[in-house]
Amino acid sequence: MKVVLFCGGLGMRMRSGSESLPKPMMPIGSRPVLWHVMRYYAHFGHTEFILCLGFGAHSVKDYFLHYDETASNDFVLTKGCEHVELLGSDISDWKITFIDTGIDTPIGERLRRVRPYLDEDEAFLANYGDVLTDAPLNDIIADFLRTDAVGTLLAVKPQDSFHVLEMEGDTEIRGFRPAAEMAFRINGGYFVLRQEIFDYLGPNEDLVMDACVAAAQAGKMRAVPYDGFWAPMDTLKERTALEDMYRHGDSPWALWRGDRTIPHKAMHPIDAVFPA
Repeated sequence: MKVVLFCGGLGMRMRSGSESLPKPMMPIGSRPVLWHVMRYYAHFGHTEFILCLGFGAHSVKDYFLHYDETASNDFVLTKGCEHVELLGSDISDWKITFIDTGIDTPIGERLRRVRPYLDEDEAFLANYGDVLTDAPLNDIIADFLRTDAVGTLLAVKPQDSFHVLEMEGDTEIRGFRPAAEMAFRINGGYFVLRQEIFDYLGPNEDLVMDACVAAAQAGKMRAVPYDGFWAPMDTLKERTALEDMYRHGDSPWALWRGDRTIPHKAMHPIDAVFPA
């Protein structure tokens, strides 16, 4: 399946100093988080990418135009540094389409602008380009294609760092409760969509709060509650945590590093669940 990646985020909550990279280009190890997301999809055999560019489009283009395979692959160097024999490759079988979709364009409109590049495919994948998971993607796709829904998304628990206040009246606090312990889920940013999603998406609208809400009201949205690994990279704190995990060899999203068994109980497909 084709994979649409939204790569134009400003990443204002992650900036330090004079950094001007778009959020998906912020690094984890030697590669940007966008690369980690793309490697995840490629691990499941989905290697045709459509990048919806916006802020910092040049940095995304330059990165792949001057891609250095030796940064993440073993190689043999001979003939006085004149010949490099790669012992592995990341992107040799990838097809990447780069489309400038504007600076301040809503995500739904970005999707509309790349619709011609989806061809006549029944369904496609979409992602924010800055969130990581180890969810069993092809199982999710297979379950979705057995339905008549126009879209499904990964439904995850909010991060432990958020706490909900238990209030009495307007000012009195009776307790604190970790958001992750509460019985609600949030949009995890991994979508499987049919072309019919465009029937619910108007010009300059948002993918989630317009198209997905309308589809959910029509009974055409599904969710896959997932309790395995999931992590966004919205803030400097989250980026630092992912960097630390990667540096210590703990990167559960990097399924391409070796076969891992994902507990089936972590995924619970249900009908028409759409977190507000």
